[in-house]
Amino acid sequence: MLQSSPAKIALSTVSVYPESTAAAFEIASRLGYDGVEVMVMGDQVTQNPDELKRLSDLYGVPILAIHAPCLLITQRVWGTDPWAKLVRARQAAETLGAPTVVVHPPFRWQRDYSRDFVRGLHRMAEDTDITFAVENMYPWRAGPRELAMYSPGWDIRDEDYLATTLDLSHTSVSGTNAVQMAADLGDSLQHIHMADGSGSAKDEHLIPGRGTQPCGEVLDHLAEQNFAGTIVVEVSTRKAANRAEREADLAEALAFTKLHLMQT
Repeated sequence: MLQSSPAKIALSTVSVYPESTAAAFEIASRLGYDGVEVMVMGDQVTQNPDELKRLSDLYGVPILAIHAPCLLITQRVWGTDPWAKLVRARQAAETLGAPTVVVHPPFRWQRDYSRDFVRGLHRMAEDTDITFAVENMYPWRAGPRELAMYSPGWDIRDEDYLATTLDLSHTSVSGTNAVQMAADLGDSLQHIHMADGSGSAKDEHLIPGRGTQPCGEVLDHLAEQNFAGTIVVEVSTRKAANRAEREADLAEALAFTKLHLMQT
């Protein structure tokens, strides 16, 4: 008899771009996702817990994670102090009932932040029930050269993080074995960004099953481990011709994830 994993499957708000944050809640509700992950961006809705709660209530879709604004393009969202950004992300998560904040390792030029990053996350964890799940990144490349952009580095296995996020588009760029990384992260692995990639130097975020990443095998491994965290479909649908095509892509991603989480 087949039974489903206890994991919840969420839709990242960035997965509907260039449509609105509200569209992410609407689509997640219609397709049957368990919730959403809010990527905090320049879009004012993603920065406003009151508006996010209104959308969550309107569509009956819980917010399962907040992705802190730590991308290059969000360096000035919620100010420029990286610790203050994490405090605001934690406050938003607490207000919205989201158990997880996703955060990237610091950039190398954020020297004070990176110097205390691991210890600082441990200290923050003592003051809240919110989980800060640090995401694996990848080396940046300029021609044949690799650029060390993160400090601590892009491979989250190298640090003593209490909780981690595994992103399969990022393992594609870094050339990492995603199944092995999931196993190596062990109990710290509490959050997944489900996507695919072709192995190029570009962070593609393909629909799972359309690239070369072992998306199914990673999900099979999680099911065997009775993974109870959140699996977030974080894909790019910006090339979709219309809403119907975008929804078909996101329905396919959800079906793929559910299928591989089934256990005998």
